Amino acid sequence: MTTTTASVFVPTNRGTDAFYAHVRHELDGVREQGLFKGERIIATPQGALIRLQDGREVINMCANNYLGLSSHPKVVEAAHEALRTHGYGLSSVRFICGTQDLHKTLEQRIARFLGTEDTILYAAAFDANGGLFEPLLGEQDAIISDALNHASIIDGIRLCKAQRWRYAHNDMADLERCLQEAQAKGARFKMVFTDGVFSMDGTIAQLDKIRTLCDRYGALMAIDECHANGFMGATGRGTHEYRGVLGQVDIITGTLGKALGGASGGFTTGKREVIELLRQRSRPYLFSNTVAPSIVGASIAVLDLLEASTALRDKLEANTRYFRQAIQEVGFSIKPGDHPIVPIMVYDAVKAQQLSARLLELGVFAVGFFYPVVPQGQARIRVQLSAAHDTAHLQRAVAAFTQAGRELGLLSA
Repeated sequence: MTTTTASVFVPTNRGTDAFYAHVRHELDGVREQGLFKGERIIATPQGALIRLQDGREVINMCANNYLGLSSHPKVVEAAHEALRTHGYGLSSVRFICGTQDLHKTLEQRIARFLGTEDTILYAAAFDANGGLFEPLLGEQDAIISDALNHASIIDGIRLCKAQRWRYAHNDMADLERCLQEAQAKGARFKMVFTDGVFSMDGTIAQLDKIRTLCDRYGALMAIDECHANGFMGATGRGTHEYRGVLGQVDIITGTLGKALGGASGGFTTGKREVIELLRQRSRPYLFSNTVAPSIVGASIAVLDLLEASTALRDKLEANTRYFRQAIQEVGFSIKPGDHPIVPIMVYDAVKAQQLSARLLELGVFAVGFFYPVVPQGQARIRVQLSAAHDTAHLQRAVAAFTQAGRELGLLSA
């Protein structure tokens, strides 16, 4: 059998040389500013401990694996079973021949878990937000969005022709101002959209107060629950349970790619008629294959686990409380709160990268975040706790942070 090797394309058109030179210049500038984001390669499943490609075993402190389910035996077993019974891929979009019984089961299970009427699955949570606004709202309507909402929300809103307002982050007085302005301009429908939990700071939205304002001005309340599904609230239903407004949110978007197994896939859930209209008009749903059968089967198993016991979210809550207290006691400044996202503030981008690199040498995998992911001067290490962590893991992590912080002059000796 003969094999061929693909040749590498080398552009020779002088008309495009300037473009490639511009791209190289931009990359050089990112590197010079200390803002270049590299990728660290891991060679194991996600867990409290992971092995790097070079063979080192380190404590994983930055995954979205909040409940430790990314490689849970029952979840993996369910994925294998779905692969055996329903195949590898769909080879079609949903409305042609890409809908399996598993998809309908998962959609119903998500709706039951979150207390809604129906759910629509997407290939990614980014698609859930990207395909939400344009089918539902038009030029006569208003979308009012938190200033720090996720990029997928911002992009989804840009695709919609509705009038737009942006309120200062988590600022209820400014939200009311926006609602008043939208009402004064005669908006037909008004939708307030916020992250339930903001991914860079771990801030939890004031959904109880937002609900009150939405009721006062006749607005819909919609939330993105990607960093809350499965573990926020007493039974893990999410931010709306945490804030006491369970069953009072009009539209919820979320992900299967974080606490709910950590693979991929997203969803929108809400009133049955809203979901049905999305099935008819939401472009990412209509023009992309949906979630693979193995992920769907595993996600159903995840919901089985979460409905049977709160043990995992309870352990995550305890781990979060322990680490937040311990890291502050050694002298680091963190963003306040009680979410398992713990931003350890460094402020300087170069220092954040140096701290991250030294931590890796000390056996802790934790990544620095800096502009443009966070504002200038707000660089940090974003730690994320997991139910997979034991106290010993957390103690070792705090010790590594302490040593590295002292060596870099971030903590007093």
